[in-house]
Amino acid sequence: MKASERTDVPYGGRSLQGVQVSASRRSGTTDELGPDEPEQPERDGADLLAALLDGMDAALCAFDADGVVTHWNREAERILGWSAAEAVGRQGFAGWAVRSADAGEVEDRLLSAMRAPGRQVHEFALLTKDGGRVLVRTQSAAVRGPDGKPAGVYCAFSEVHAQIDLERSIALSEALLEDASWGVVLVDADLRPAVVNTHAARALGAGRTSVLGRPLGDLLAQGVEELENALTHVLAEGAPPAPAEVWVSLRTPEGERRRCWRSGFVRLASPLAEEPVPLGVG
Repeated sequence: MKASERTDVPYGGRSLQGVQVSASRRSGTTDELGPDEPEQPERDGADLLAALLDGMDAALCAFDADGVVTHWNREAERILGWSAAEAVGRQGFAGWAVRSADAGEVEDRLLSAMRAPGRQVHEFALLTKDGGRVLVRTQSAAVRGPDGKPAGVYCAFSEVHAQIDLERSIALSEALLEDASWGVVLVDADLRPAVVNTHAARALGAGRTSVLGRPLGDLLAQGVEELENALTHVLAEGAPPAPAEVWVSLRTPEGERRRCWRSGFVRLASPLAEEPVPLGVG
């Protein structure tokens, strides 16, 4: 049987036959229906499902009960470089999408979803068509047949390098905020405090959460305009080359307290956007 003719994997109690034929037909590996062959009644629904799978941001693939690849969407092709025509019909990932030394462990992890309830989450490295390695995070779950028994596995995966880098940055930021011996305040693009560390909360004479989201005018009796002008300039032009002295008067239950803050500024931009998107000022 040709790889593009596999039609035996059910999905949610119904066959994904139409999805496989549709995906393979787009890649030119399946014979067109002959003039005497009737159109399958579920073709429209299967083509729609195939289009939805191809339009998803997550890479999707599926395996039958023997571990043979039965489905492969466009995002999977984008990440690894293997087309549906090249992937469908292969026995697992061994010999093409994973190192031989890792193939057994990866297959065991993926197919274990057939015997486990809910979704299984794993991380491992896959191989791209050009020989590169990609660290992915997978979520897999069993595909059940009409009798309720496991008939295969579907798997969604995505690259995790960017996510891991982001998690490390967040962890580092939180550690620096907590351990810093100076006051750190992060204000959002509306110039309202979004994060305040313990040292800054003491300097403001307030709790760390009580100042979040409030206008600076609620916290300062004087110096608000000068501080907001400085923050607006940083958002628009970037940080000044040297620290600045900002005179303010704090509102406290005991009355106003005059302070001079020697302040450095840094503009925060999203690391996930193609163009720098200001998130606020530290």
